[in-house]
Amino acid sequence: MYNPTTSILAGRPTAQLQADLAAAQQAYIDLTTGAKGVSFSYTQGDGAKSVTYTPANLPSLVALIKQLQAQLGIVTRPRRPVRFWYR
Repeated sequence: MYNPTTSILAGRPTAQLQADLAAAQQAYIDLTTGAKGVSFSYTQGDGAKSVTYTPANLPSLVALIKQLQAQLGIVTRPRRPVRFWYR
């Protein structure tokens, strides 16, 4: 069971957690829609430069989003499926 008092995010201010959650969700949207580039080249006064950004591992990003949501109390543990017992 998730315990927000002992989590790795314990002690972080709520406003910062909300900002982190918004940034993580935006990164997820950008990566899944292809809005973020992977490699960029540009020229400065001392020559051409190239910067490569590697996309985050989406399952890790989803795990981060879920952890932030749990820390904020937005999403709790999913509900168990309803099962019918016939006697």
